[in-house]
Amino acid sequence: MKKKVLITLAVILLCLAGIFLIYKAIHSDVSKSIGKIGANNPSSLLHEAETSSARGDDETAIKSLASLASQYPTAPQTELGLFLLGSIYEKKGDFSRAKEAYQRVIEKFPSSNNVARAQEAVENMNIKILFSPAVTDNSVIYKVQKGDSLKKISQKYNTTIEFISKINNLKTSTILVGQELKVPTVKFSIVVDKSQCILTLKADGKPIKTYRVSTGLNNSTPVGAFKIVNKVPNPPWYTAGAVIPAGSPKNILGSRWLGISRRGYGIHGTTDPGSIGKNVTAGCVRMRNTEVEELYTIVPEGTEVVIID
Repeated sequence: MKKKVLITLAVILLCLAGIFLIYKAIHSDVSKSIGKIGANNPSSLLHEAETSSARGDDETAIKSLASLASQYPTAPQTELGLFLLGSIYEKKGDFSRAKEAYQRVIEKFPSSNNVARAQEAVENMNIKILFSPAVTDNSVIYKVQKGDSLKKISQKYNTTIEFISKINNLKTSTILVGQELKVPTVKFSIVVDKSQCILTLKADGKPIKTYRVSTGLNNSTPVGAFKIVNKVPNPPWYTAGAVIPAGSPKNILGSRWLGISRRGYGIHGTTDPGSIGKNVTAGCVRMRNTEVEELYTIVPEGTEVVIID
């Protein structure tokens, strides 16, 4: 009798031990599953990317953001993640991928309050791509020939000396036979919307950058199709009875002048950046100095300028 009781107890203990082991295994699997789900939710993926980026581990951040975008394409965290992805690629100098990330914000979140910010980022990447040494569909690698000069090359490709110099980080105008230069081949044009005080730079007919500008008081900016006929760095201002030199606070032309084929009118900088975005000029198109300098570098003489109401 005693032997039967011991056997029964042993069987019960074994059963209990088996139940415990089964419970432990199930609990472990469930915990792992919950942990896996938690690690892959939008907030966790974004947090992981932000943490990785902050410690300089961009590759891990990029992988987390790729998972976020693919698994949760319309989640609010993905919108923030795309901005982070763009900034990481921008920091790495990969402006094309940065542009793609910012562009996806516009495409995936068209009703977001951040669309204007994303559009500005896309435009900034457009300019950085233009000025980068990376060869694109809108450029060629030109090997310097005997007798070449920057002026000759710029005329051949209808671009500017300043543009070629900046793209190739040239410190002087000296170039050597056999030297390879990235040269832009794109055709630029400009559209000025008077009522909106917006200047749009186009490349082969496609808008790549918009600038806030000032236009003429009392609708004095002429309307029509014109061309840039002269370009002057640090222009003096010829006003009634006087010539005000460049650098003078009284010289309203700022740091650059791009004259158009309507005598007396042009696109220029300013000594009053607070006036940008208003109809306040005597008829010219006024820009911030840093922005008119950028435009001056990019567009050659002969560039079409269309001004609309």
